[in-house]
Amino acid sequence: MLDTPIRPLLLSRCSINTATLGHRSPIRDVIERVARHGFGGISPWRRDLVGQDHRLVGRHLRDAELSLSGYCRGTYFPGADRATIEANIDDNRRAIDEAAALGAPCFVLVVGSLPERTKDLASARSQVAEGLSALLPYAREAGVGLAVEPLHPMYAGDRSCITSLSEALMLCQNLDPSRQGGIGVAIDVYHVWWDWRLSDDIAAAGRAGRIMAFHVCDWLVPTTDLLLDRGMTGDGVIDVKGIRSQVEGTGYGGFAEVEVFSKRWWSTPEDDVLAACAKGFASI
Repeated sequence: MLDTPIRPLLLSRCSINTATLGHRSPIRDVIERVARHGFGGISPWRRDLVGQDHRLVGRHLRDAELSLSGYCRGTYFPGADRATIEANIDDNRRAIDEAAALGAPCFVLVVGSLPERTKDLASARSQVAEGLSALLPYAREAGVGLAVEPLHPMYAGDRSCITSLSEALMLCQNLDPSRQGGIGVAIDVYHVWWDWRLSDDIAAAGRAGRIMAFHVCDWLVPTTDLLLDRGMTGDGVIDVKGIRSQVEGTGYGGFAEVEVFSKRWWSTPEDDVLAACAKGFASI
């Protein structure tokens, strides 16, 4: 066990997504730093675990008394040809194996969108549904939930053809109409805060038992980079506290996971980033 202070109750429900620290340090160092700051959980990215034994990393997490809130993130499903589509599905299967070895409760999927030089959005959505359908039985057997993360519509051309929580929930319903489970949603406030249907969709996700992950950060005004200028929680215009209250009001008892993509924060010492994460979480 790491020599860490007693974890403050405030941070016991807060998890750190490793992207928040900019993928700068070895995963062992990141685990020790996150634990030392008193956070209750962590969500690693695949890129941070390349070449690692995932079971050993999972053991290190448990030794540090950190829980896993998830594992990020999926390979985009759509492809310009059948071989590419199948390869993308296979890579996501490997990621599910990694998540299971870690002991992660869910695998977060950013599903992708238009392959290069194509404009058929309906086809991209069909390929996403096909890929998820192929993965779902495999994920259920592995004991890893598939958490579909809808992205803000500004990413519809490349990162995700699923651009709202209602669309993600419809996809889950179509793939799991009897609610056997194994597929749900990751709700990231950065991507959904603007949607006038959000309250109703959160309630619907809760009734269906679909909320697998909840990510927090903030939307800065002005925003200088739509990918790499997220704000620390409390620094922007999103009612993160209100959204968190709605999510937890459905019965969701998991972590609020801090996920900040920011050139500013990625050039800040990691201990200072984690201190800012704790301050921001206190505000919600």
